[in-house]
Amino acid sequence: YGAYQGGGEITHDPPALASALRKLDMGSQNIPMDVNGATAKATAHMFIVNPLTSGGIANLFSTHPPIEERIARLEKMASAAGIRAY
Repeated sequence: YGAYQGGGEITHDPPALASALRKLDMGSQNIPMDVNGATAKATAHMFIVNPLTSGGIANLFSTHPPIEERIARLEKMASAAGIRAY
């Protein structure tokens, strides 16, 4: 979460970062990635949005926090700073 908080502070525009995350999430859902076994698992950590569709206990080992939580934290940061969301 620190990277997103830092990005919000540096840009002074957390709603823009939240909007970008939403677009990335929608894109990953609309255009599914052709993932094949070990290659996908080995490179998943390099994606902002997880290309794998596993859930449950696999989320314990996720390289990024859930996108919904990242967006919520950015929106909370904007609200605390009095910045209007898009």
